[in-house]
Amino acid sequence: MSRGASPTLCKRRLVTALRRLREEAGFTIEEVGARLECSASKVSRIETGRVGVTPRDVRDMLTAYGASPEVVEELVQLARQARRKAWWDEFGDIAPGRYVGFEADAALVRTYQGLMIPGLLQTADYTRALIADVLPDAPESEVERRVGLREARQALLLEDDPLRLHAVVDEAALRRLVGGRAVMADQLGRLLQVGALEHVTIQVAPFSAGGHAAMDGPFVVLTFPERLGPDLVYLEGRRGEAYLERPEDVLGYAEMFARLVEVSLDPVESAGLVGRVRRELLI
Repeated sequence: MSRGASPTLCKRRLVTALRRLREEAGFTIEEVGARLECSASKVSRIETGRVGVTPRDVRDMLTAYGASPEVVEELVQLARQARRKAWWDEFGDIAPGRYVGFEADAALVRTYQGLMIPGLLQTADYTRALIADVLPDAPESEVERRVGLREARQALLLEDDPLRLHAVVDEAALRRLVGGRAVMADQLGRLLQVGALEHVTIQVAPFSAGGHAAMDGPFVVLTFPERLGPDLVYLEGRRGEAYLERPEDVLGYAEMFARLVEVSLDPVESAGLVGRVRRELLI
């Protein structure tokens, strides 16, 4: 698995550029559709990333916008890169949309989870138990593929240029017996092991802190190398997923995470609490 500009991030950069160039040229989506003899809805779906875009589509759109030959060639090449296969494509039916691709390109992930251990920190047995509770009808083959996807994502933490992770986990996630005492004891041991890595920070929001800024749900803030684009926020729920890219939205969640860090135990204290809960399970 290699870090860098994945097809997912190439597509994000491409559609952002197409939207910006259309607006700079002063065209509406309807006018572009008329010029290209396609529906306005197709142009809209391209600009929002809901459908793929071919190099020919890109060339036609940019010609209509009066873009320079250099810009045309750059974005046509980006369109080709966006159509490449990625390692997570084999998990396309179970992967959380575009998220895996964004995570693979990120330099830093800041995440809060209130009810469960974050996926990047889960053991295989914890993942299996969690899936059994959330998706009780899932066949064994699907369960194992989901476990495999988690493990493939976790490899990002072990590369030569690893993903930096800052996770805040609510104390409730430590004490909820997903899979039983033995599975949870092993899971908490994993937290201690991974938390000792130099590029990983794990903090616990303790019950004693009372209410905190993120009580309305989990979220992830992804930060990319500057050349790969601006930060974004990922939200996942039972009704689907959402990506927030407006600077004010991203800033709001980054500030929320900062407030959450302030009321949480520091990494050393957090490891102490994780260790105490683990010892209780082993008694």
